[in-house]
Amino acid sequence: MRGTRIKAGDRFYRMTTTEAHQQIRILVQAAAQACEDKKGENTRILELDPIDSGLSDFFLITSATNDRQAVAIADEIEHRLKKEFGALPNSVEGRSKGDWVLLDYVDFVVHVFLTERRSFYDIERLRKSARPLTPAEFDAELKTALAAKTLAARKKASSKAKPTAAIAAPEARPKKAAKKTPKKAPAKRAVAKKAAVKPGAKNPVGKKA
Repeated sequence: MRGTRIKAGDRFYRMTTTEAHQQIRILVQAAAQACEDKKGENTRILELDPIDSGLSDFFLITSATNDRQAVAIADEIEHRLKKEFGALPNSVEGRSKGDWVLLDYVDFVVHVFLTERRSFYDIERLRKSARPLTPAEFDAELKTALAAKTLAARKKASSKAKPTAAIAAPEARPKKAAKKTPKKAPAKRAVAKKAAVKPGAKNPVGKKA
């Protein structure tokens, strides 16, 4: 993972590789939803090949029919990620012209193109090694990953609870054995008493003799 920290306001949150990757996916999914809400066209997410992608893990690409819409889409993405996650772009380019607005979040980059500009630069073709996904496909993969994470956390919590029960069980056994030991002594004494009575029963015979 190239990016293991997410900028949130003036702070950086350091995370493990898995946590960071999932957090980045959540941010990308939110940005893609902002594109859809502002009527962006042909929105695609490119999962970049780690070998040649540099610092970023994803490209989010969408098209606008005019420069005002392109700027509106970029503004909505920036506003939503800041409001919901406290995430700010490292840099923003092209907002003044509006034909290609680029928002660089380091771990992912958003490209908002005018339709003709997108066809001209054709980033999807240049990134042949990238895996293209629609927002719906990306969202489905994210939900599957989060569900797997939840299941793993539950299994881990369950495995931690089992040793506690195993340690508590042996403590009850010595108590049961201690209760049974005193009860055997009276039985032996009763047998001794019966044995002492039997020799006395022969005394009358001895008297007759």
